[in-house]
Amino acid sequence: MTGGILPDREIASLFQSGAIVAPRPLDPDQIQPASLDLRLGPKAFRVRASFLPGPGRSVRQQLARFSLHEIDLSVGSVLETGCVYIVPLIETLRLPADVRAAANPKSSTGRLDIFTRVITDGGREFDKVAAGYDGPLFLEISPRTFPIVVREGSRLSQIRFRTGEAQLSGAELGELHERENLVSSGEADISGGGIALSIDLSGDASGLVGYRGKRHTGVVDVDKRGAQRVADFWEPIHRAGEGELVLDPDEFYILVSKEAVHVPPAFAAEMTPFDPLVGEFRVHYAGFFDPGFGHSPAGGRGSRAVLEVRSHEVPFILEDGQIVGRLVYERMASLPDRLYGSALNSNYQAQGLKLSKHFA
Repeated sequence: MTGGILPDREIASLFQSGAIVAPRPLDPDQIQPASLDLRLGPKAFRVRASFLPGPGRSVRQQLARFSLHEIDLSVGSVLETGCVYIVPLIETLRLPADVRAAANPKSSTGRLDIFTRVITDGGREFDKVAAGYDGPLFLEISPRTFPIVVREGSRLSQIRFRTGEAQLSGAELGELHERENLVSSGEADISGGGIALSIDLSGDASGLVGYRGKRHTGVVDVDKRGAQRVADFWEPIHRAGEGELVLDPDEFYILVSKEAVHVPPAFAAEMTPFDPLVGEFRVHYAGFFDPGFGHSPAGGRGSRAVLEVRSHEVPFILEDGQIVGRLVYERMASLPDRLYGSALNSNYQAQGLKLSKHFA
């Protein structure tokens, strides 16, 4: 293996070698071009609060201290907003000494405002798996806006495997943009090893700029596509004034980037959390962009990034064109066999402003 993010066939080889273990066969579409979807196990535990186990302690030891009750997921159960749940995942890891991993919510998970984080035994950080880790994986789940139905086998999170140094430097990123036109804004704003994305509040032909999640809705079944009406869960937001939007604290918004994003086949990208010194808000729970996202031969002509936005302590005014995040690009260890896009019937290729696949 050369340094970089492991592609689909090398993820499959981790299963064959026993570095990834599961008691049931893989789902046919579980391996993505640069990541693996993780599946919920048959039980969930409602806990008093989020936690990290820390060195020398297992997640199950902490569950014995903090669990309030056990929930059967074998036939599907509702997870309520404002509650924290821990679910043992079906997949466990026995990673080689030179392979580490990082997890993130799937795109559809983020667009439903479901806060998820992977936890490992002895873990000091969420969503990080140390090189050589040998043990189980657990998923913390906290629905923020909508109650959800999940079941054994539901897939809310995804994991990437890395060797060596994968991230491009600022200079390398600039050279790649010159060759491949990574964002549609022409001269890119590159700093801190990332390329800037800004918010589009100009709206489409009808003036639509985004959506705000409604409160006190029905439940969303995470495994059912197109089963819900948009109007039952979302309030449309239209352009106001010169293109500004006041983010109300603790409300959830779906917005879109002004730039179209392109991820060439030999690379993957990730949205990094935005600097809190620049604004009291967070964008993008789900930060992975697979090789081929927005790539023309894979069925895209640049795809805009849909942004999950939430203000925190105070109301905050976003203005059209304001920078809201940065994309970090990483090398693939080798080209994937399949790219994100038409070959995989990917949900969000060539997208503009788009809600999750659960809404008709």
